[in-house]
Amino acid sequence: MSDYRIAISAQSQYQPDQSSPEEQRYVFAYTITIENRGTKPARLLDRHWIITDANGQVQEVRGHGVVGEQPHLRPGEAFKYTSGAVLPTPLGSMHGHYGMLGEDGTRFEARIPAFSLTSTRLH
Repeated sequence: MSDYRIAISAQSQYQPDQSSPEEQRYVFAYTITIENRGTKPARLLDRHWIITDANGQVQEVRGHGVVGEQPHLRPGEAFKYTSGAVLPTPLGSMHGHYGMLGEDGTRFEARIPAFSLTSTRLH
């Protein structure tokens, strides 16, 4: 079992007040929870998102940290943040990874499981 175990969960929500379907603009908010389930501290250094719309068009987003921060997570700690994405279609998905740095200098990736972006409620 690795000393570094990062669990990531995501929830997305369509933002109708910021969207304009007639202009093919669909805005989504997503909330990510990053939890250190390992035995050693780790810092989030960067992110790599792959965002796919319903037409199969892919956007890749890379950057340092998340929402201007590079959270340091001790074992058992979690960091939660909300950000957003804009798509030209009412459906899409996101996945990717966070680049992490362990306290011993080990670099590793924490996988972000795919989650849906949808402008309609599915029952």
